[in-house]
Order: sequence, then structure tokens, then C-alpha cells
Amino acid sequence: MSTALRDLIANPNAAELELVARYAMLPQDARRERAFEAFAKQGLPHRRIEGWRWTDIKAALPVIETPATITVADTLVTDGALIFSFTPNGFTWPDTLPDGLRVLAKPEAQAFGGSETMPLGALAAALSGGKTKPGTLMIEVTGTALPRLHFRFSGAGEANFARIQILLRDGASLEVSESYLGGAGFTASLLEYSLQNGARLNRTIYQRGTTAEVLAATASVQLDEGADFTQTVLAFGAKLARIETRVMHQQTGAKATLNAAYLCAAGHHADLTTEVRHGAPACVTRQVTKGAVLDAGRGVYQGKFLVPRNIGQKTDADMQHNALLLEEGAEVFAKPELEIYADDVECAHGNTSGALDANQFFYLRQRGIPEAEARALLTEAFIAEALEAAGDLEDVLREQARAWLAR
Repeated sequence: MSTALRDLIANPNAAELELVARYAMLPQDARRERAFEAFAKQGLPHRRIEGWRWTDIKAALPVIETPATITVADTLVTDGALIFSFTPNGFTWPDTLPDGLRVLAKPEAQAFGGSETMPLGALAAALSGGKTKPGTLMIEVTGTALPRLHFRFSGAGEANFARIQILLRDGASLEVSESYLGGAGFTASLLEYSLQNGARLNRTIYQRGTTAEVLAATASVQLDEGADFTQTVLAFGAKLARIETRVMHQQTGAKATLNAAYLCAAGHHADLTTEVRHGAPACVTRQVTKGAVLDAGRGVYQGKFLVPRNIGQKTDADMQHNALLLEEGAEVFAKPELEIYADDVECAHGNTSGALDANQFFYLRQRGIPEAEARALLTEAFIAEALEAAGDLEDVLREQARAWLAR
């Protein structure tokens, strides 16, 4: 089996051969096989694939090995949060759960309908599980006043894979946070969120890594009638980090808010990719992405709104991306897209990149503020809008951004 799948990958590198070997060690399962086959037909994404032209995973991951251990504090953990921890060597979860929350850790894989369009999501679906880790962690939410669920991906090792499915029943509400703290040479996660009628979900992502790590965090979100999904991302990048979110408006009146900020220093690469399909009438999407990049850092933004004919009528969608190139040698690549076939819609997008405002900088310097502090203040103010929807975690994210800017 492993030989046949290996043969599907054109010119496999050492990392891809290692992934095939890891798959071969897991229990045989038809659903797991279909997911891995979808990945193997393409292999690790590379720059010759349009959606990955600026984020070449194959080049960044020639081999899978444990990087130098670096401890990063998990700043999103607060009192009362229910912590689910995924490491290269195991998985832990809370001993007790409140009413309105049901968790099932299934050893086997589940079918993944997005395998063809989300290759690293398919890889996570195929390789999650084994030893003490579940093949699929399934969570059903029926309550409204529940503690925040916190998913932590950390720990030293070669690779870390996880798959989580969260179903919010009619009228349920939940806060979820995810921390990607590095430590593994390669981390791939797949989170699938399904919101039924009137459900509400607030998702916050914090990502930090070193220049020796590769991360692919993939999410699929399905929204039924009146569902409300809010997402906030703060990413500092890694050798290569891609946070990909695909949203499907399935029924009338669904709303999605997708905000993000990326701050990239030298040697750090952060890719924020989103795709929203307005597959029902009168759905709303709002998206704000802000970035700031230093010399030898790279930020990537790819956003797409798809509005089909007929079923996408009355769509109301707005996409904005703004980036600061703080130093010579900083790189920002942006690709906003509107693909609209319906004729009764309100859709807009904007994209800018440039330096700090010279007049604002002069104003602060004239009032005795040192140059580095003035740059930090202006940059923090610039990205602040992208973090406002994080609720109780907004202050935590802003503090982390402030600490990065101070350095």
C-alpha cells in the first residue's frame, strides 16, 4: 500500500517519503486511505500550484526533523478554559466537562469532503491518530454559557497532526481559541466547524514559531440559517506558516467575520488564506486583514469571495487587506479576488501596502517620543482594528503584538 501511494508523488523528497512511512504505520482504514491518496496525488504543495505560489511547502520542508526546543508561553490560557493539548507524542483533555458539551475521541479517521481542495487538511485527516492521539476528536455543543475551549499545539518532536470536528446545534454558542506554539518540525491540523441554525462561534488563533518550523493550520466552516461565525488571527509566522480558512454559507442569513493580523520579522513567513462561498441568499461577510513586515520577512494574503448565480443573490460582502513594509527588504504578496455571478449583490474589496505615515511619524517625534517607540505606536494602532472582534482575548493579543513591536 505505501509503495503504491509513494508512486503517486512525483519526485518525492525525504519529507514526503517520511509522510508515506507514517501513514503505513497507522491502522488500515478506507476513509484514511482516501484522504492520504488525495494528498499523495499532489504531494506537498509547491510554487507551481497557483494557490501556493508564494508559500512553497515542498521547498521549505525537505526533511522532517525536530528543531531546537524553544519554549513559548501559551498566552491564551485563562482561568476556566478547557484545555485540549496536542503534542507530537500524545494528547490530553479535561477530566470533567460541563453540561451542554459532549466530547468523543474516536480512534478511526472520518471522511473528509474537502480532500481535493485542501491537500494539507487531507494530510492532517490521514495522519492524525495513533498511540494516545485520537484519529478524530468530535465535539457536540448544545449549550450557550460554556467555558472557552482551548486547543494547544506544542511540544518538541518531528511532526504533530490533529483533526477536530465541532458541531454547534441550533442556537448553541461557543468560544474557541487555538495556540500554535511551535516545537515540531512540521505541524498540520484540520478543524471542521459546523454551525446549525442560529448558532454562534467566536474563534481566536494565536500562532508563533521559529525559522526551523513549518505549520499548516486548515479550517473548514459551514454555516446554516442565521449562524454567526467570528474569527480573529494573530500570526507571527515561522519558517513557513499557513493559516487557511474556507467558509461555506449554506443557508440564508448567515454571517461571517474574518479578521487577522500578521507581524513578520526576518526569516519568518506568514500566509493567511481564506475562501468564502456565498451558497445561499442574503448572507454577510466582513473581512479585515492587517500586516506589518520587517526586513527579510514575508507576509502573504490570499482572499476570495465566490458568489454563485441565483443562490448568491442579496450577498453583502467586504474584503480589506492593508500592509506595512516597515523596512527595506520586507515582502508582502496579496491576492484579493471577487468571483461574482449573481447580479443583485453588494461586494467590495481593497488592498494597500506601503510605509508608515510620514506626517503621523513626524507628529510623534516632535513631541519627544523616541523613533523606535513612535514606530511601534503607529504600527500597533494600524493593526488594532483587526483584533477588535476577539472579545475577552483582544487585550491579550494586543499585548503580544506590543511586545513584538517593542523588540
